[in-house]
Amino acid sequence: MDSEKPVYVTKEGLVELEKELVHLRTVKRPDMVEQMQEAKGNGDWMDQTEYMLIEAELAFIDGRITELQHMIDHAQLIKPGNEDNIVNLGETAVIQTSDGEVEQYTIVGVAEANPTLGFISNESPLGRALLGHKVGDEVDVHAPIGDLHYRIISVTAQPRPRPA
Repeated sequence: MDSEKPVYVTKEGLVELEKELVHLRTVKRPDMVEQMQEAKGNGDWMDQTEYMLIEAELAFIDGRITELQHMIDHAQLIKPGNEDNIVNLGETAVIQTSDGEVEQYTIVGVAEANPTLGFISNESPLGRALLGHKVGDEVDVHAPIGDLHYRIISVTAQPRPRPA
């Protein structure tokens, strides 16, 4: 993790990161520690395998706690509201593919990115290509699947609603 780099996040996204951190610290981690102590108390070979699996899961949880704390500590809130028809962080762009299909994406920081839900990172190929462009602009995206071409149809300062 680059300690100097800000973590761009919406207000809602920051709340979600904080919720996950609290859950890991107060529920998930203590639960795993308890399971680990139970497995450690049993001495046969199968229980040692269980102990090693729990130990690996606990290491993963500890890593995620560290990652979440870093993101929260370096969070820079995205404040949409720019009504200049230019794609900025936190805003939703409606774009048209070269095939004529219409797609909609909200540009967020890496911590909140979820492309299947329409939230793309400002560091993704499409996110980088859209940022700073205005309605009517055509952008080319050099993506892992090949070169793609889009036209920006509209830009909204309101992010997409998040699924419940």
